[in-house]
Amino acid sequence: MEPGEANTLFYKRSHFVTRLPLSRLYSPSHYWLVEHSGVWRIGLTKFATRMLGEIVDYGFDIQPNAAVKPGQALGWIEGFKAVSDVFCVVDGEFVGMNTQLTQNPEVIDRDCYGDGWLYEASGKPDANCVDAPGYKALLDATIDKLVEKQQPAE
Repeated sequence: MEPGEANTLFYKRSHFVTRLPLSRLYSPSHYWLVEHSGVWRIGLTKFATRMLGEIVDYGFDIQPNAAVKPGQALGWIEGFKAVSDVFCVVDGEFVGMNTQLTQNPEVIDRDCYGDGWLYEASGKPDANCVDAPGYKALLDATIDKLVEKQQPAE
């Protein structure tokens, strides 16, 4: 978490607990966005990292300065539990990836809202992005569906 970012929204549902930084926007695909030096810094939420499991590798298939749009696959990320595409949540231009993660992708797990960011892009956030209370409501619905699927059929 970035220095001075004490303003968080505590979240607990089922067996999942996290703190959502209030300074960020959140996408329905479980990415966070924060403006940093005139560009959007984007990373996975704690929920996304939990669903992937311990992060072991990732890569991008896009070059800096390429035009991007929300929903576009930019690369991939692999955890012990799953492999997923990395999606864009900004309409604009890809700036670059977090090169500090090349040697230590596990930073994504340890500090997903800080040093574990994935990429930067300039432009406008996806219109579906919401604030922390909005993401809390989205998490409630997502976790309720997961719990429902685990219930035995009658």
